[in-house]
Order: sequence, then structure tokens, then C-alpha cells
Amino acid sequence: MSPTDRTQTLIRPYRPSDLGALYRICLLTGDDGQDATSLFSDPRLLGHFFAAPYGLFEPALAFVAEDTAGVGGYILSALDTQAFEERLERTWWPHLRARYPDPPASAPGEQLTPDQHVARMIHHPWRIPDGLAARYPSHLHIDLLPRLQASGLGRQMTKTLIAALRDQGSPGVHLHVPGGNQHAAGFYRHIGFTELPATPDELPAPHLLLFGMDLQTRS
Repeated sequence: MSPTDRTQTLIRPYRPSDLGALYRICLLTGDDGQDATSLFSDPRLLGHFFAAPYGLFEPALAFVAEDTAGVGGYILSALDTQAFEERLERTWWPHLRARYPDPPASAPGEQLTPDQHVARMIHHPWRIPDGLAARYPSHLHIDLLPRLQASGLGRQMTKTLIAALRDQGSPGVHLHVPGGNQHAAGFYRHIGFTELPATPDELPAPHLLLFGMDLQTRS
């Protein structure tokens, strides 16, 4: 399908009825931007980790892109990553940990299935270190289905979110990008993010790159 006409696409605030779309888009872009449906036995598992909590717990910082075919993209954020992590520990991870067993600690990562990889992250989520949280306390995720890509929507959605983060007083926002995804890295550089030198504890996984944007100055 060719990229959509941006004039037919609406960027709007998230609604509770969009939760299913968050799960669907997360899965359809879950393999470094490609469809991950064939990789997972549980089609909701990726969304449990990467998408649903933002719609449920930070809806004021969630926006979707909707065209005539429906919701085809989202941008999601947490204002205070440390506070968000604490809330998930209290109200989100416990029931998921009961549902998805933690793979044995002795199991090498390369032997885990995709479902087991996410289950391990649910049981042992990365926690933002204090130094990174002090400089860039907010974080974001953005995913667009292919029909909405290459249309300028990613930049427009990011600008919408950045304005909302500034309105809520965030001094900075960070995100992680797979090191092999140069297209994504180039996109974030183009819209004003800076690749940051990262210590190992600032990366959820060694293959990731860290990007940040200072929101106290206008980009």
C-alpha cells in the first residue's frame, strides 16, 4: 500500500477505545518496524510491555494517527520515567508476572523464544538510572504502520508530543533505538534528537543507542 495522503490523516489524543489499536500496531511493527505476528505465540505480549501501559497510565501523553482505514500509528510517552516505573511495579507487572512465567535465569538469551524474551523483561524490567532521569526524565515510543510511513506524520506526531511534554514541564526526553536501525536513528537526528554517549546502565540492551532532546531550549 502506498503512503497515505497526510491531509486525510488526523493526529488526535488517545481515547480508551484505542487500546486495541495500540496492541495491534505494536505487534505489526514489533520486529524492528516489521510485522512480528509470526514470531509470537501470544499476540498481545509485546503490547503488554511496550504500548498498553502508556494508554492506561499516561493517556494525556498518548496520541494516535487515524486515517480512513482506522488508527495506524501512535506516539506514547511517560512524563516521569521513574514514577512510571514505580506505578508499573505496583499495578501492572504483578498480574502479568503471574500469567507469564520467568524463564530460568540459567537459560542463555539466544535460546529464548520471542515470547520468553518479553516475559523475562516483564519480570526484570530495565530501570532508568538517576543520572539519565535527572537530565531526560521523560521517554517516548512511536510506531507507524507502513501506510502512514514516509508521509511526514512521524515528525508531526513528535512535535505534538514535545509540545505536550513542555506544557507539563518536562526538561528533557530520551528514547532508545536499535543500533542496526540506521533509518530510525537518522529520523530522530533529523527531528532534533541528539545521540548521547551512554554508559551500560543507561541502555536496556547492549545493541541499543541512546537519544535525547533538551526541552528547556526550543528545537
